[in-house]
Amino acid sequence: MAILIGIICPATGAVLITHRRLLQANLISHSVVPGIVLALAIGVDPSIGGVLSGLIGAIVAEQLASKRNGEQDAIINTVLAGTLGFGVLLLPLLEMRVDLESILFGDLLAVGSADLIRTLISGTSLLILLKTSYQKLVYLGLDPEGAAASGLNISSLRLLLGFVTAMVVVSSMAAVGVILVIGLLSAPALFGLYQAPSLHSAIVRSAGFGIIFSFTGFLLSIIFNLSPGPLIGFLCLCSLPFTRE
Repeated sequence: MAILIGIICPATGAVLITHRRLLQANLISHSVVPGIVLALAIGVDPSIGGVLSGLIGAIVAEQLASKRNGEQDAIINTVLAGTLGFGVLLLPLLEMRVDLESILFGDLLAVGSADLIRTLISGTSLLILLKTSYQKLVYLGLDPEGAAASGLNISSLRLLLGFVTAMVVVSSMAAVGVILVIGLLSAPALFGLYQAPSLHSAIVRSAGFGIIFSFTGFLLSIIFNLSPGPLIGFLCLCSLPFTRE
């Protein structure tokens, strides 16, 4: 599981950074919480509720932001905080007992076969997106205005990217939590993107660095008897001084 999330999170992050969509990924990671709680309340697989909730949060934020030029970051951050708060409020309202800490920060030592299957599905979805839309993703990342002018369906492509991102976030929930996953989406991708000759190269390199971050954090957590998710997140923070522009 540590290796899998070390691959798919940075690979997804490399695409998101080139598209300047990483803030939306952070929004999705917070917006999945209400869906997870509601899914657990009605007896549905929490990954389904989380993906739908994350997508809805991203779409709502994008619609609101498109009408308020220059205020996009403020709107996205407000939706981010609001959806997370709504998810936490649902717990007492629905009289549920859920380990909120494991949802937010993960518990890699409690990963089961179902978690591995979700991660493999999200990784497969990412591969399908890259296989079928690689050139479009490159074009949109390099020249969004030109991509729009050429008739490329930007909204659909971004929706697909948001869907895959939501799947990656939810599948990583068991390992690093929906909050700390943003560290694995970001830090290894910064190393992978440095002087990368192509998006493909950046994705592969980011995944390589992600394996190092994730597996090192997991081993250190065993050695020092610490929680793996927060330790991986802390390693991502410690790596920032070594990243280059």
